[in-house]
Amino acid sequence: MRPDDWYLTEDVDEFLARAGDFLRSRPALHTTALTTFEKLRTGGAVADAGEPPLFGRLERSGEVSAVFYRFTRRNLLSVTPLDPEQADGLADRLADLGHRLPGVSAEHGTATAFADAWQRRTGATPAFRTAINLYRLGTLTPPQPVPAGRGRPVGEDEHEHLMQWCRELAKDLKEDVTINADTWAGTRFGEKRYTYWETPDGTPVSMAGVNPMVAGHVRVDPVYTPAHLRGHGYAGAVTVEVGRAALAAGATDVVLYADPANPTSNALYQRIGYRKIADWGVYDFA
Repeated sequence: MRPDDWYLTEDVDEFLARAGDFLRSRPALHTTALTTFEKLRTGGAVADAGEPPLFGRLERSGEVSAVFYRFTRRNLLSVTPLDPEQADGLADRLADLGHRLPGVSAEHGTATAFADAWQRRTGATPAFRTAINLYRLGTLTPPQPVPAGRGRPVGEDEHEHLMQWCRELAKDLKEDVTINADTWAGTRFGEKRYTYWETPDGTPVSMAGVNPMVAGHVRVDPVYTPAHLRGHGYAGAVTVEVGRAALAAGATDVVLYADPANPTSNALYQRIGYRKIADWGVYDFA
């Protein structure tokens, strides 16, 4: 793989003009890239105005076969699937240009191949941080029995309650994020639409969010039930509710991520019709 097959730019419009069709061709696999660029397009806080981003596409004979992006020097390198030769070529190109990377996030085989190539090229030591499963909805199958209650959109007057649940979730996930009315729009929670599952007396007991539809696909994220309310089927019910709504709105793909270290959530998603399509991995570079 020649390193010069990678075309780099700091111009997001130029990048998407060349690589947008490639990203939209496999929306389920490219979910993070699609939703990230959609957030940028609609004015969400992704890039740092004081620091140029970096985008790249692997292109031969006018055909794009892979892309990467990185919005600031603090961000991990995000890459679509590559084979080892392609990963070597990308590592060579970025190292030759003097780039320093804090890490990489990609499909697990790609992340591992790039981490190995980066270590050979720069001497940086990769440390595996985390894995994550990517699921795509097949045939939606409501849980049995369905818990008493119903799903409903979160109301505007419930925003403080919603933010409190997102703060609790972020704490559970050890995310270093401040969530309040001033910061909400800039967090990963801000651009989503939320649904509560409520008991017959109107008490919210679980929630699910969905990203805006882009390229015909919707990603379910986050799903959260407070600890003292778990074990009653509420998470499955609200996940089915938002999946059904996405399909009714015309989504061709509904996807979600799940922590492989949580067998309960993975088993739940499989019971209601989700099938794993990829393993993701994240490496940090010392």
